[in-house]
Amino acid sequence: MTVAALTDVEFGDELPSFEPDVSMANVHRFCDAAHWDGPRFRDHEAARELGLPGAIVPGVMSQGFFSAMIHAWAPAASIQRMDTVFRAPVMVDQQLSISAVVTDIDEDEGVVELDLTAQNEARETRVFGTARIRFA
Repeated sequence: MTVAALTDVEFGDELPSFEPDVSMANVHRFCDAAHWDGPRFRDHEAARELGLPGAIVPGVMSQGFFSAMIHAWAPAASIQRMDTVFRAPVMVDQQLSISAVVTDIDEDEGVVELDLTAQNEARETRVFGTARIRFA
């Protein structure tokens, strides 16, 4: 489901959730594009040596997943602000579910507020936050 205008949005609407690709191969592609060589993103054993439970997904990649979900739902909207809290690492090669819900609509400003959530396969919240989007 996509929305074209603010009038298509209702309080409590849930955006279509999705499970992004957090495989080691995809994280490597992201890190290559960003010119990041950090072992905590690229190698499970090296990440464990750094005290992590395994390789982690870069935080900005998780934010990118939220942005992709928002733009797939509302292609005509622009993201004005996104604020995220990283409660726990997002692990490479573990299923992740990205979701959002409409929590406020300002018809005068053409703005929608969203609550964002990223949960692992155990349904533990790894990342949460808010986004403010504006319709033209």
